[in-house]
Amino acid sequence: MTDVEYNSVFLDMLRFLGRVVVVTGAGNGLGKEYALAFGARGASVVVNDLGGNTSGDSSQSSRPADEVVKLIQASGGKAVADYNSVENGKAVIQTAIDNFGRIDILVNNAGILRDKSFVNMTEQDWDLVHRIHLRAAYSLTHAAWPYMRKQQFGRVIFTTSTSGLYGNFGQANYSAAKMGLVGLSNTLSFEGAKYNITCNAIAPTAFSRLTQGLLPSGAEENLKPEFVMPLVLYLCHESCSDTGSLFEVAGGWIGKVRLQKSSGAMVRRANAPMTAEDVRDNWKDIISFAKPLYHLTQADQVSHIMNVVETISNNDEKTTNDIFTQTFSYTSNQVILYALAVGCSLRQPNSLRFLYENHENFSVLPTFSVIPAQSLSLPMITSGKLGLEIDLTRVLHGEQYIELYKPLPTSGTMTLKGKIVDLLDKGSGAVLIYDVEMFDETETLISLNQFVIFSVGSGNFGGKKTSENQRPTVAAPKRKADQVYRETTSIDQAALYRLTGDENPLHIDPSFASVAGFSRPILHGLCSFGHAVRHVLHTYANDDPTLFKATKVRFNKPVDPGQTIETHMWCEGNRIFFESKVPESNQTVLTGGYMDLHKVVLNTNSPGATQESSKSTTTTTTTKSSGVDLKARTAFDEINKRAKSQPDLVKKIGAIIVFDITKDGKVQQSWTIDGKKGSIYEGKPQEGTTAQVTITVDDNDFVDLASGKASAPALFAKGKVKAKGNVMLAQKLSVLFKDQAKL
Repeated sequence: MTDVEYNSVFLDMLRFLGRVVVVTGAGNGLGKEYALAFGARGASVVVNDLGGNTSGDSSQSSRPADEVVKLIQASGGKAVADYNSVENGKAVIQTAIDNFGRIDILVNNAGILRDKSFVNMTEQDWDLVHRIHLRAAYSLTHAAWPYMRKQQFGRVIFTTSTSGLYGNFGQANYSAAKMGLVGLSNTLSFEGAKYNITCNAIAPTAFSRLTQGLLPSGAEENLKPEFVMPLVLYLCHESCSDTGSLFEVAGGWIGKVRLQKSSGAMVRRANAPMTAEDVRDNWKDIISFAKPLYHLTQADQVSHIMNVVETISNNDEKTTNDIFTQTFSYTSNQVILYALAVGCSLRQPNSLRFLYENHENFSVLPTFSVIPAQSLSLPMITSGKLGLEIDLTRVLHGEQYIELYKPLPTSGTMTLKGKIVDLLDKGSGAVLIYDVEMFDETETLISLNQFVIFSVGSGNFGGKKTSENQRPTVAAPKRKADQVYRETTSIDQAALYRLTGDENPLHIDPSFASVAGFSRPILHGLCSFGHAVRHVLHTYANDDPTLFKATKVRFNKPVDPGQTIETHMWCEGNRIFFESKVPESNQTVLTGGYMDLHKVVLNTNSPGATQESSKSTTTTTTTKSSGVDLKARTAFDEINKRAKSQPDLVKKIGAIIVFDITKDGKVQQSWTIDGKKGSIYEGKPQEGTTAQVTITVDDNDFVDLASGKASAPALFAKGKVKAKGNVMLAQKLSVLFKDQAKL
């Protein structure tokens, strides 16, 4: 490996410099693997091991802990041995404080086994296993907790087991203790959140002293402890904020585990005693996992139960039994018309795939799903099944949810199945919630739409107030948006969208709009929705509809045709939160929005982009000079001179690399090295190109780095250089930086 290759790998490595780690049971197996790995990555390690056997009843030995310490120290790391029993948690943590002055990371790994069938188990077998696994984890974590709170940082790992999650013959004591650790981890994740303390539980399967004889032959090679270690390291790194999670890990496979329950059934009937026969008659629904529910907190569970109780209403039988069915046929022309109606333009990157039926990746925008589904709305609302009078001129679209199970076909005949799932009494009006499922010609479920409709003046009928069947909106994070996309609609936008099937005169007739209380016709809410979802899809999925999973939004205020839709986006995992505003009126028009993606593919051309569809123009705004005097400018001028004197020099890089130069902690200017076009210029990548590597560095540090006065590993270790993307491509920069004297 060359120096540049080594530096590139080093830049991307998760380091633990300055961190102090306590690993219990670290003399063998998993604990030993964790301790060696932390030590190799710069942490100071307390290697705790009592030196007993797997049942916890043999004499102590310092040898296991001492040998691990020697291995760490021989590699240049820092480590001390601790021989205390994990039941004496204060003493173990005190070893860290006495030797290193702090405790940052605690890996509760120590354990013993006393396996017996339940009938043969003694109280001593039960108590000792609980003391070593559950009570010791409490004792250690309780001793470390005040230090972590004070320093506003902590990472705690609890080692549970699949025996605890699923049970195992002969391990009643062990499985009970291990499941107790999950509850302990879950609760501490809440209590530690505001102090930047994360708590996670892992259920590893690995070959060790404890599992020897329990695992099948040949397991040792495929279930090595080193296949578990990487998960523990990542969960303990400062860059990982995941907390309150449970993971299974074995042989290199990692999966997150969560509690799931069936959607259940309301067995109790209004004005009637609840009987065992009611349970029997509803048993199929009680145990059905066709639509499973997930709850994250105890409060969620209580809220769910209270909502279910409120569903006891005579209106339920009127609204939830009938299935409405019809077919809907469409062609590629209707798909293209819809794309145009929600703002697609040939002047926008990647839009041709939505506008040209012969494009190799011709696709349907995910929100087109509402068009077939909406055709079933009128029959459902006017069916007479609601038991209420609905005035269609006073019906407002409140919320919309879309979930795709596979990409929408570009044409075909779909079968729609609609069901009214709830009718809510909001006093001033009624809220009608109905689902529409769409099936293709092979009877495969393609999509689900949920409509939430508010009927003004239809309330006060004695119905329930809330529904467990309503897909909730989610508030946006309380921080500055990660990305913002602006697009000015056409004055003819509503007229165009009407051609997709929604011919409500409110959106075209000024007289009708005036009667409805609007100064002019307004844009369809679903048209604004289509714009916003397209903004998110462009920014976080590179316009690839196959990455789309689901989206939800609440319609807050109307948009006038010709106004600007400004979509603010926040990315957290594979969920993108969004809300849309109209700058001209300073009103938020869409709220509570989110889009779930199968995978995030950030479109680096999107930040700052302003799409002006009404003017038929598309402008990409690059980073402009902040006016701050930067030393890096001189360095880049010199690099550019060298590149111009040797035209093929930049092309040898073969990649697009962006430098974000900071001063006083803020990015002041960016430079792009485009190895594909052979150019170097100020600003972000030009339209149609994407950065493969982005390097963020302070102005002074960049000059030191470019001139050879500082090394990349040293700056990285101090947190002064950050890189994201395909970091290995950065090694190709050596062709520009190798002659450092000229800089």
